[in-house]
Amino acid sequence: MKTLVGTLLLLGAGLCLAAEPDRVPPIEAVTSDGVPVRLFPNGRWEFVDTARAEAARKVAADYPENQVRSAEAQGGLFGVGRTLMPGDKDYNRGSLNPKLR
Repeated sequence: MKTLVGTLLLLGAGLCLAAEPDRVPPIEAVTSDGVPVRLFPNGRWEFVDTARAEAARKVAADYPENQVRSAEAQGGLFGVGRTLMPGDKDYNRGSLNPKLR
């Protein structure tokens, strides 16, 4: 019984530590063009200049991969897995099983 309680405590402590994100501040950097940017630990980046950042957000919103899942999309169960947008080569391909074709 003591072993079970000890194991559960260790697992709980591990989950609490894993849930706490690292508090690493973003790094200020400059591109080769001399534009200041902010680099985040998760790989994301943004422009420091708010006007330039807003213009970049508007351009990025036009790309279909940045859109939320549309009603015509296929796949992606509960946000997990690949979502196929209309126009993708695998969209509506059916089964790959030759017995079901």
